[in-house]
Amino acid sequence: MTPLAVDLATRGVAAWNVEYRRVGQPGGGWPGTFEDVAAALDHLAEVEQVDVSRVVACGHSAGGHLALWLAARHRLPHGVGSEPTVRPVATVSQAGVADLERGWRDDLGDGAVEGLLGPLAEGSELFARASPASLAPIGVPQLLVHGTEDAVVPISQSREHAARDPLAELVELDGADHFDVLDLDHAGWRAVVDWLPAQLGG
Repeated sequence: MTPLAVDLATRGVAAWNVEYRRVGQPGGGWPGTFEDVAAALDHLAEVEQVDVSRVVACGHSAGGHLALWLAARHRLPHGVGSEPTVRPVATVSQAGVADLERGWRDDLGDGAVEGLLGPLAEGSELFARASPASLAPIGVPQLLVHGTEDAVVPISQSREHAARDPLAELVELDGADHFDVLDLDHAGWRAVVDWLPAQLGG
């Protein structure tokens, strides 16, 4: 994501490329990964140069899931990330996993959802807390950028989320794969930079 963050900075948009504890690292998964991204977003309230009324979350793949979750966490019951200091005014998911329960059923990433959340069963309470699909409608504009030839996260993840949330806009990229959306010269990234100014107020 670093080249994308640099590109935003050259366009006059302050960009923070956030890392978080990942599955397989100490504290990674539920709840540590979610606590990390929530803490990173809330920390912006302490950065004097940042206008927290104009923050957009953006992420790719697993990060796309987290970007959607950050925008939705105000809908959570009490617990992990449920009392945000900073709320995104919009969010971008690039080939993201919007529905963790569907991803679990489809065995995306050879068990990646269980790797993130731990052992699961149908109707698990964790889906209600961790999956953007369970928290929809999110209440802010969302741009879903997804390639039709994505063999890692199927485009159905974004299509179904766009159908369930009236503020979600889907850009389907004909012939694009999972990583084309990260190419600065690709139509997928151009769609993002064309969409952002209206969300940021100019």
